Parts: sequence; C-alpha cells; structure tokens
Amino acid sequence: MAWEIVGHDWAVKLLRQGLAADRVAHAYLFCGPPQIGKTQLARALAQALNCQQPDPPCGRCPSCRRIARDVHPDVRVIVGEGAGESIKIDQVRALQHEAALAPYEGRYRVFILRRMDRASIEAANSLLKILEEPPSHVVLAMTAVDAGALPATVVSRCQRMDLRLAPSRVVQAALRDRGLSSTQAELLARLSGGRLGWAIGASSDEETLRLRQQDMDQMLDLLATGRVERIEFAWNASREPAVAQRLIASWTGWWRDMLLLLSQGKEHIVNIDRIDELKALSEQADWHQTWAALQALQTAQVRLEANVNARLAMEGLLLRLPRWVVRPR
Repeated sequence: MAWEIVGHDWAVKLLRQGLAADRVAHAYLFCGPPQIGKTQLARALAQALNCQQPDPPCGRCPSCRRIARDVHPDVRVIVGEGAGESIKIDQVRALQHEAALAPYEGRYRVFILRRMDRASIEAANSLLKILEEPPSHVVLAMTAVDAGALPATVVSRCQRMDLRLAPSRVVQAALRDRGLSSTQAELLARLSGGRLGWAIGASSDEETLRLRQQDMDQMLDLLATGRVERIEFAWNASREPAVAQRLIASWTGWWRDMLLLLSQGKEHIVNIDRIDELKALSEQADWHQTWAALQALQTAQVRLEANVNARLAMEGLLLRLPRWVVRPR
C-alpha cells in the first residue's frame, strides 16, 4: 500500500484496519501541531477510499494521482477564507449541497476541511446537520491544531486521531530518502521540531532558510544597539504581524539553544549550523539572563496571539533583551 505517511504508523494502521473490515467512519478529526502531516493523511485516506486498484491506495491509478493534485471531482479540500482564514457558514452550506449528490466516479465523496478549529461558530453548528445524518457515500476528514476550539458536539461525532511529532531520526531519514545530504537533513530535522511537513517544505524553499538566517542576524545586531534602534526596529517589524511572529519563533529557538549550552545540553541544540556564535555568546551570558530573554519572548508571543498592539509587544520584547557590545562572527 502506498500511504507514504511518515511518522504516523499507528494512525495508518488504524485506518487500514477500518478499511479492511469495511468500517469506514463518516467523519475523521486529525489533530496535531501545524505542518505535522494532518492534511497529507486526510488525502491518503481519500485515495484509499476511491482507489481503483485492489490494494488501496496504490498512488498510481488516475484516481490516486488526481486526488494528490486536488483535482478529483469527488474530493474537495475546503480552506478558510478572509483574514482569519476561517471556514464560513456559506462554505458548509455548499458542502451540504454537494454531499447530497451521488459521487461522479468514485465510491465516496470526501470533504477535507482544513483547520476546522478556526471555523466560525455558525459554520461548526451547521456542520452538525451532516454529522448527525451523514449520507452513506460521504466522508468528512477534518484537521485541527486545537480540538478544544471545536464544539464538543462536533468532536464527539468524529473518529479523532491525535498525531504526534515525529522523532528527529525519522524526519532525517525521510529527508535523506528525498536526496538531501546528511548535514542538510540533520539541520532541517532539528529545526522542524518533528514537523515533517515543515521540513519537506523548507527543503525545497530556499526563502525559508534565508529568512531564518536574516532573522537571527538581525537579533544579534540588535543585541549591540541601544533603545532608539530597538524601538525603531520594533516599529518596522510590527507593521506585519506575520513577520513579528516569525521573528519571535526564530529568536526563541536561538535563546533556547543558549540555555541548553549553559546547561550542558549541547546534543539537543537546534541551530547546529551556528554553534560557534552560540558558544561565543554563551560565554557572555548567564542562566538567569538567558531565562529572562526566553520569558520575554514567550510574553510577546502570547500578546501577539491575543491581538494586543503588535508595536507595544515588540517594543516590550526588545527592551527586555540584554545588551552585548561585541557580536560574535
């Protein structure tokens, strides 16, 4: 079988057993951190349900190939709309209309609803109608980062699977199988934190790693500046919330590595390609100072997620970071 799912063997096993016994749930809920493989698993399920070969999913038949490209007439991927990227009630109503129709060519109509935890309350409640009385030819495959954000009535009507982060060695092996060198695979595996989807995406997107290097260079430059320069940087960074979030994520990884170095935990360091700079800075830092920086980063992240004024959040963060005159190179 060509499930081609890495790191979630237990979930694949359960799905295979259900298909073999003809016990297909009318709704599945795949939960877990972003870019962990939830949507990939949902697509593989759709392939298995509509594969044209006796040992599904084969990954090679016309049905499997079209589902992989999101162009199969019986498989729809529904994503949120608008600034909040939330699934709206009109999208659910359109789903209900399509669900009432027989499949065009497959055995099942499969609807993959991404980030259902971001759906509006009206959309989630409207989905209950099809969850309570599902047509026999319809399967819903929903993904969520935070299942707690969904109504309990929706969760209780789904077969829930909580996907876990993959071990670093598993991610490294998968990346090497894709042609990456051992050095590249190890770096991306560490940076991914067990999110294979992120690692695969970063391996083919040079911009991701370029921005990471830029973010860390900017942080190191800022450590040598005063209040005026930091406030100016905070103002510029806060204009785009996504940029501010990315900066905090990159910087948090750096300061976590610093704390590990100070605690003799070198084997767990993430930014292994910049180990010399980390070591040089750790010689200037102490444990309490580094821990305070991590707390400042966490506070800023919480404030941004709560839609607090982004400029104030970034200013508060930068003014709490230590000042070091010498930047290692």
